Amino acid sequence: MSLCSQVNVSLLQECFDLGPFHGLCKPHPEDILKVPEEPSLQEGEDKSNQTSQETESVPSPNFEHVPDEDAAVQSSGAITVPHTELLPGDVKDFKGSATLLEAEEKGAFRPVYKGASNAFCIRLFLIDEKYETRSLDFLQYVFKVFPDKDFCVILVPHHVPEFLLIQSFVRAVPFCTSRFGQELYVFHRAGLLTSFNVRSATSNDLPGVQMLTETLSLNERILNDFRIFTLVRRDPDGNAVKAFVAEVLDQIVGISVIRDEMHTEYIRSHYNIEAFIHFNHHQQEEHGHLCHFVLNPIFHHYTKFFLKEMLRLAHKSSLYYPIYPQYVKGKFQTPCAHSLTSALHYMVPVRPRRQIVYPLEELGINAPSEQVSKDQLSYSLNHTNRKLVLESKVSVNTRIVVVGASDVGISFLETLVFWPHLLFNNLTLISTHGLPGKDPPGSRHGGFLINSHCFNDEDHAKMSLRSWVNVVVGKMTSINRAAKYVVVSKEEKVPYDYLVLCAGQQYQVPSPTGADIRKLPTNREVLSGWPQTYTGKVPSNHFTLNDNQDCAKAAQWLKEHIVGMEGNVIVYGNTVDIYTTVEALLSLGIAGSRIHLVQPPPSSNVTCLNNNELEGAVGQALVEAGVSVHWDSVLAQWGTGDDPDLITCAAFTTSTKPFQLQCSAFFSFAYRTVDYETFKAINDACLVFDGRLVIDTEFCTNDVSIRAAGPLTKYSRRYYVDEWTHSNFNSKEIGFELAASMLSLLDLTPQPSSVAQEGTDRLIPTYKGCKIKGGVLPGGYHYLHIAKPGIPIRLDLELALCDHGTEIITGEAREGNYFRVHINKYSMVDGITCFSKEPFPVSNYICLYGQHERLLNDLCYRWNQGQITDLYRFFREPWSMAIYHDQFIDLKEELRQALVSEQVPRPLPEDATESSPCPEPLWGPVLRFLRRHRHSLPMYYPARAPPSAGEAAATGPAGADSPAP
Repeated sequence: MSLCSQVNVSLLQECFDLGPFHGLCKPHPEDILKVPEEPSLQEGEDKSNQTSQETESVPSPNFEHVPDEDAAVQSSGAITVPHTELLPGDVKDFKGSATLLEAEEKGAFRPVYKGASNAFCIRLFLIDEKYETRSLDFLQYVFKVFPDKDFCVILVPHHVPEFLLIQSFVRAVPFCTSRFGQELYVFHRAGLLTSFNVRSATSNDLPGVQMLTETLSLNERILNDFRIFTLVRRDPDGNAVKAFVAEVLDQIVGISVIRDEMHTEYIRSHYNIEAFIHFNHHQQEEHGHLCHFVLNPIFHHYTKFFLKEMLRLAHKSSLYYPIYPQYVKGKFQTPCAHSLTSALHYMVPVRPRRQIVYPLEELGINAPSEQVSKDQLSYSLNHTNRKLVLESKVSVNTRIVVVGASDVGISFLETLVFWPHLLFNNLTLISTHGLPGKDPPGSRHGGFLINSHCFNDEDHAKMSLRSWVNVVVGKMTSINRAAKYVVVSKEEKVPYDYLVLCAGQQYQVPSPTGADIRKLPTNREVLSGWPQTYTGKVPSNHFTLNDNQDCAKAAQWLKEHIVGMEGNVIVYGNTVDIYTTVEALLSLGIAGSRIHLVQPPPSSNVTCLNNNELEGAVGQALVEAGVSVHWDSVLAQWGTGDDPDLITCAAFTTSTKPFQLQCSAFFSFAYRTVDYETFKAINDACLVFDGRLVIDTEFCTNDVSIRAAGPLTKYSRRYYVDEWTHSNFNSKEIGFELAASMLSLLDLTPQPSSVAQEGTDRLIPTYKGCKIKGGVLPGGYHYLHIAKPGIPIRLDLELALCDHGTEIITGEAREGNYFRVHINKYSMVDGITCFSKEPFPVSNYICLYGQHERLLNDLCYRWNQGQITDLYRFFREPWSMAIYHDQFIDLKEELRQALVSEQVPRPLPEDATESSPCPEPLWGPVLRFLRRHRHSLPMYYPARAPPSAGEAAATGPAGADSPAP
């Protein structure tokens, strides 16, 4: 081990949040530790406590209302100790999330330290692998060499995995735009103390707890819960409360408060918690709810021991910690308030489960319990248990920067965050509006655009990506491949080791053709150069909507300037978004007579709805609403009148004569393409761009450090598939496959290798996920279209194919009860179209895609027999609930394995089918599935199978499963 006493502390302070470590400096009377104009940063903070140097690292917004996603990023490990012989200050969560660029841009305060350097560094460390577990023994002698230094630091390259020595160090959180090329790990000499003791709290511990938490947000709530424990041991709801303290040399360095978890059935049904524990092996009272966890950062390496001792002393086997979304305020403030936890690093995020939408009226007494079916406030769930607390995650410090919060980008980040044994410390998202999901569920802002149904606001709340991902708000304007950084909004530089481009395509401002309508031009004369992107200043009443934030701004502008006033609203384009936007305008209270729907000449023979019956119903609804529709019209000019910032009129050419419309607001959905600034950044970086960013089958560009996916990309011409792009596939599946390709580079655990067949490197991958679009169309029609991935073709041409399959249609579009199911030649469902006046369970119907029609209660047979007259009612019947279950796919796979095994007998004679409806080996998996999920599928009664050796072998020994209801 080679040591050096010279440490460039000022450089480290610029690149890392060192507030928890007093900037690696000795205390000095002239230290500026707080914002001068604000006497107090946190509730209950003592202004005269400068001598003990107990301050927060970086002031952040007040998060005392709830432990929301931003709070989990900003201050989730806020911890202090008042005694100067231990470490004072605050620390962030050690998962690797840095401060947001939003805070940086607002000039967030950073402390100023005047004292001398209080740190030395390890420059070189080498040890025989056989003795690596004794690495920490060096530090006892190291601190004797530097008796005047309290901190030992070590710098490690990003690509180097954490070795045993630095697992006892604290990882300093880098600022989001830090270009420092290494990770900083810090160790305090007090961390060598081994007298770390965890015990149940007593009333005598109150002064020590007050001193520990006095600079923290929610410190009053921590103290209140601590007093409840010392006085009555129960909260006002009657739940048992337990508090524990960690002490070193008779000084309190940690405090935790837990309650009994009373919503275990809700957790079990809404989160995939059984990927970590078997609920049947745990008693109700063994589940605990972590409310507060505070630990001094210098003892961070004792966190797992603290958690383990908490579980032992509280007689708990599992702990749960929720993080609520950012928008939770008001009446939810009190029940949701938890202090932020530095233990998040040692907990695992739990994936949310897809929920069945139950037809409660049809099910009646067979409906699931209210604990399962009721709607609760969505939150992200984190978990640990006796087993997990003894396991270590593999920390990955590789800097991965994702550009674009598209469905592909969110799916990519979701896959990495929820990967079970890896912890990604340096995930960064660059997005114009940050992470999606900021609006409360049920917000109408998203009604302007068609929905891909990949993620909704509830999904974002249950993922809480902001707890694990740095967010840089801005637009990528350039890429420096040599220095490996991205320039955001022409100012900030965000470094990367791997850059992932998922920016997609956006609606662009169309440039008027400039045709003089006084000369009566036609489309034939102007279409040669159309469409082109507008390069001038965009008028303030011109809107291109690409995400919910754009929709929210447009809705607010319309309420202030259009609703209740006069003036026309022009909706220009020929995508399905024009219909959802017209419906959103009508729902805002804008009269249909003021709305003009102008459609340019189509660029494809496939219309946006691709169904004549649906188009007829929408057309009739537009006529009834008074909306004017103009066909084959190309924007020629827009006039600005006296105010150059407003469009006052717009002129269009047609195939006959031009026309002009007064305009108060202009919505453009004319065409999508790659954003110009994104294109310029890609092109200037010398990445191959051929209409779109060129990639290979492994998502690689011509730079091995830059990956890309989504509509932004196209396959290289060497594959001879110019018409096939990621736009033809499910974005969520693309994001998952992109993450899987990256994990093969980042996951250091041994993986079984597979040898690719010769020639397959020239074949593009096949994706199986369905393409989905849905929304509310004019007339209040709820629309959903589920189709197989591929190049769309006109429906009438598809119906004319000899191997098209079977079409099952009930209802009529104009009546608002249209339901179409397409069964392909293999008897599989590969197309669904719903068009209804009433809302319907979209998530249920998505589960029907890819199912065999026999599995759907003999769908074709019943249709041919005339037994099905309403598919909406048919798919609400109790028999279908199991198909909507998120784990039904596992049952199908288990049954398939049983059928292909040699143990399955040949089909029985017809006279024996009544007594034995299915082969014996199929009984066991079905019964186990129904028993395991009896809480969510109570409408099935899993009666016992006829006793036989086959069932006994399938179901296993007695006691392996809970008894049937």
